[in-house]
Amino acid sequence: MALIADLIDLGGAGVAVEPFGPQDPFERGPGVVRVGVDREGALAFGPMEAFDILLTTTAAAPRPWVSVRPQRLDPAIAELEAAVAAQPAAAAALIQVLRASEDLAFDTALAMESLAYSMLLASDGFGAWRAANPARDRPDDGQLRVRVEVGREIAVRLTRPAARNAFDARMRDELAEALAFAADHPDALPLTLSGEGPAFSAGGDLDEFGRAGDPGLAHLVRTLRSPALALHRLGGRATARLHGACVGAGIEVPAAAARVAAGPGAFFRLPEVGMGLIPGAGGTVTIPRRIGRHRTCWMALTGAEIDLATAVAWRLVDEVAA
Repeated sequence: MALIADLIDLGGAGVAVEPFGPQDPFERGPGVVRVGVDREGALAFGPMEAFDILLTTTAAAPRPWVSVRPQRLDPAIAELEAAVAAQPAAAAALIQVLRASEDLAFDTALAMESLAYSMLLASDGFGAWRAANPARDRPDDGQLRVRVEVGREIAVRLTRPAARNAFDARMRDELAEALAFAADHPDALPLTLSGEGPAFSAGGDLDEFGRAGDPGLAHLVRTLRSPALALHRLGGRATARLHGACVGAGIEVPAAAARVAAGPGAFFRLPEVGMGLIPGAGGTVTIPRRIGRHRTCWMALTGAEIDLATAVAWRLVDEVAA
């Protein structure tokens, strides 16, 4: 931790908050989260791409701004600074991946995300989270994780409702196989992805995080069996229908679909940075392509819960399902 503190003091990591305006921001190290703040609600012209997050007191501000009520602005900045201070390596990796992947092809950007995720699995930040949240050993329940039904469309359902459809390795593999089946279907039927139970998916199975003995091999598996990439390759054929909790992989994967619908009460969250990681199921690629890099960075660094109305306004979700 002493080394991290030195890096922050030297300007190589941490967070820098500056008033947003026409002037160029101060020069910062590549691992520093750059936050531009518009306190007057003026949405002034300025170098937006130089920042990682843009906060404004203007209500319902357009992309790439994140709107914050005036009385919540300073607390929101403090919460952001605390989140970066708690996991500076993960925060630095996140912003570097988001900045670089904007100009990369979808599959190449996924590979970059996986490389950074694999590196962070060996970090002190993730190690501290894992030590504070020890994994449980649980027997395999032997149940299918994904069900496929074929009619006028291909219906793919996550079927682990007792675990709120948490993504484990088996679910990832079964979902990848289901999507490969859809891609190869001779009639090129439309596909709908949904989940059984009270939530579409509460995210990755926390008991499996960090279990891979070889991070390099795990990286290769992630890039070979990526449901997000498979869903993206289906193009206009794919629709995701979401409900309840859509956390981590539970929004990272369906965001790759051409169309996303969500039912009333659905909410969305990216918690991985708080664990010393970054989104690892495609979220640094799929979500920025919907809502932009700045808003994705805000979601991931703060772990904030995004309600359905905000998700629709940001175009993370295309429509509200009945």
